[in-house]
Amino acid sequence: MSARRIRDSGAPLAFTFDGRAYEGREGDTLASALLANGVRVVGRSFKYHRPRGIHGAWSEEPNAILDVTIHGKTWPNVRATTQRLEAGMDLRSVNARPTAEGDRLGLLDRLSPFLPAGFYYKTFLWPDWHRFEPRIRAMAGLGQLDPAHEPPADSPAMNARCDVLVVGSGRSGLLAARDAALAGGTVIVVDDRFEPGGTMLHREADGAERAAALLGDVEQAGARILSRATVYGIYDHNLVCCWERRDGAPDRHWRIRPKRIVLATGAIERPLVFADNDRPGVMSAEAALYYLRRHGVLVGERIVLAANNSRALGVADALREAGAAVTVADLREGVSVDAVHGAKGVEAVTISGKRIEADCLLASGGYTPTVHLFCQAKGKLRYDEAIAAFVPGAPVDGISLVGAAAGDFGDYAIAPAWPKPGARGRQWIDFQNDVTLTDVELAARENFRSVEHLKRYTTLGMATDQGKTSNMNGLAAMAAVTGRTIQQTGTTTYRPPFVPVPFTVVAGRRRGQLFNPVRRLALETQHRAAGGVFREYGGWLRPAFYGGGEADDEMRREARQARETVAIFDGSPLGKIEVFGPQAGAIVDYNSYNTISTLKPGRVRYGFMLTEGGVIYDDGVTVKLADDHYVVSCSSGHVAGVVARLEEWRQDRFDPAAVFVHNLTAHWATLTATGPRAKALVAALSLGVDLDDAALPHMATAQGSFEGGAARVARVSFTGDRSYEISVPASKAPALWAAMKEAGRALDAVLMGSEALLLLRAEKGFIIAGKDTDGTSMPHDLGITGPRDKRLGEYVGKRSLFTENALRDNRQQFVGLAVADGGPALPTGAHVLDETGGKRRSAGYVTSSYESPAVGGPIALGLVEQGMSRMGEEVSLFHLGKARRAVIEQPCFFDREGSRIDA
Repeated sequence: MSARRIRDSGAPLAFTFDGRAYEGREGDTLASALLANGVRVVGRSFKYHRPRGIHGAWSEEPNAILDVTIHGKTWPNVRATTQRLEAGMDLRSVNARPTAEGDRLGLLDRLSPFLPAGFYYKTFLWPDWHRFEPRIRAMAGLGQLDPAHEPPADSPAMNARCDVLVVGSGRSGLLAARDAALAGGTVIVVDDRFEPGGTMLHREADGAERAAALLGDVEQAGARILSRATVYGIYDHNLVCCWERRDGAPDRHWRIRPKRIVLATGAIERPLVFADNDRPGVMSAEAALYYLRRHGVLVGERIVLAANNSRALGVADALREAGAAVTVADLREGVSVDAVHGAKGVEAVTISGKRIEADCLLASGGYTPTVHLFCQAKGKLRYDEAIAAFVPGAPVDGISLVGAAAGDFGDYAIAPAWPKPGARGRQWIDFQNDVTLTDVELAARENFRSVEHLKRYTTLGMATDQGKTSNMNGLAAMAAVTGRTIQQTGTTTYRPPFVPVPFTVVAGRRRGQLFNPVRRLALETQHRAAGGVFREYGGWLRPAFYGGGEADDEMRREARQARETVAIFDGSPLGKIEVFGPQAGAIVDYNSYNTISTLKPGRVRYGFMLTEGGVIYDDGVTVKLADDHYVVSCSSGHVAGVVARLEEWRQDRFDPAAVFVHNLTAHWATLTATGPRAKALVAALSLGVDLDDAALPHMATAQGSFEGGAARVARVSFTGDRSYEISVPASKAPALWAAMKEAGRALDAVLMGSEALLLLRAEKGFIIAGKDTDGTSMPHDLGITGPRDKRLGEYVGKRSLFTENALRDNRQQFVGLAVADGGPALPTGAHVLDETGGKRRSAGYVTSSYESPAVGGPIALGLVEQGMSRMGEEVSLFHLGKARRAVIEQPCFFDREGSRIDA
């Protein structure tokens, strides 16, 4: 290829490619700069390492993918056609060792007869795949990641709504945007090019002026223009995701929700399929015109233009005007491309038996509407014989297509030129993935005739190509091989993203401290003023204990006084998820191991939520306010998960119009009074609630008021003592906190942190899901079998409770462990040993362990194999090289009769 620059229109920019110095011009893309310098081989193909040159001009480019280093940072796998050149760039070819021109692995092409499509499924099975795997994985992939390259600290996430979103800013897109804006709608136009105008800029002599005038009309009408922004996906409910590149600023990620979408995405010129059509110097005719008109680069001196359509033939005149000698091969007249000569680039072309000296072959097999986004939105296609391409079929609500994307090519004539099965030579269909016509024929012989099977068996249209240049030829080849029409053969599934999108853009700001930000209590200031020492629990920053002493001493002090008088505890992070609607009871039941809907209004029930595998996911209480209104109070760390799970089942199993899920955890602050004097403390608050045990028994709730606002009082205990949870709007939390402290002074109240609460729960044998259970624990491992054995209705996890694994007799079960060797508290995590047959193995472990002031000594909880049937048995434990002894007991160590709940 004797490409050269015929027009200089910018300042010179120095750069290197594969270690050699070159000079480009301001405004160049990497591709145009390489072409202007006569660089033929820019990369190597993925499988066979064949030399490849620049084929296209934009995102359809399959070959020119480079690693780009600028300002000391390397960006892998950059498409050379869509990246602007900057001074000082160091460009490196990918999949080549050491360079694209001199790739040592080019020898693999000689082994191609032994490496057909699907060879990896058959070749490396003997003697063992793992012998080959490391080397194969080392060869896979394209560019090289730079471990020292840290991504931008911030990639803003933008949200927008509009009446009309127009994707594409060619003539059709700008006209659609202008009309929509003049009709009074809010309009956003998104285009991935450097400037609006589309093919007007290189197809029309005065295209730049026409585009500018039309753009001015659009902007004057009030539309917003986003250039260098790629719509890469359309998701459910017409959520449109867009990647915007900005000079000197981090890229931005847009989430746009339009009422209507107009796709003006144009069309892609597809290659012709003939022997050695992948040689460097074989290019798209449209691309050659683009490089000439937009960058002043003439792609060859002696050019052969082979085309089967009228639109491409017009390129010849522009090339001749620029000084090239052009031979036109109009395939509509029965002309054929027989051969391409030249090992690493076009040197000559044989057309219908006649050899023509040439340095460039432009090939156009027709144009395919860019319908990827339409198909992502569940659009279906139909084959249009008139343009020999798939076009949009049945309409999709809220989406319309205009211009070439709709198959409107104007005055356009084409004669199909599809691959011919059995043709001689290696005829390439997918340049990026090294798929030939022979590979398609092999897939058909091995019965991979479905287009989706063809795609996976041969890798045709996969990776970053997503069928842009390869799809139509691949489908046509399979149709011809199997004797079907192209319509009968069908299309593969176009998936987002339309082009590769950097992870940093998709990740947005959720990194570092923002990945899982700590949540804070409404009363954090008050807790700190009272001497609270904070730790993180379930994603919340909460007081672990109060006072300046040692943590264990303060924890036991608070726990002891809570048992003797009354403790005040901030339980605000506990879930307050409201579920309401006609099907509220049904969805709550379905998500609970226990039946909830049988409660009377105003009553509360404790229960579990299970995973679909039957494992305990969360424990908590559910309040029934009315037949159509429930409040799910899950553990603090599971609020988001429980909301997501309820919402998932709401959409998948129930009528979304008959049940609603509303997370009000942050709206309500909850303060707890627990202990023998709890009732007296709550009575002093004047909440307007009858606290008589007959009116408000254990596991009941009542509505009251506090300082003129709503208040909810629930008698629920997580300590085993009489307890009251008082929930008020978060704005009222400081006043309630002050009132409870004031009322507590006469009652010798204590402020209690999370550590003391954990100790009180352990004394009663109350579990903490995820601490006293693990990823295998099921309700019957805790001795709770009633719902499993008696409940008739379906619920999440039910079937898994009856599997062979669930019913085996050596499951780890929840038990108490009493120290038997007179030592201190058992180490949490210590293993219970099984020493059968002289061999030691773990038969369980300690989940919680404390020195209990109420019991007067150490207590522990654990999971032990067959633990419930081993009460009274002494067992050995092992931890960090030390042995201990313990006796298996019931997990409740304090007030086993439960008398204190009403004391």
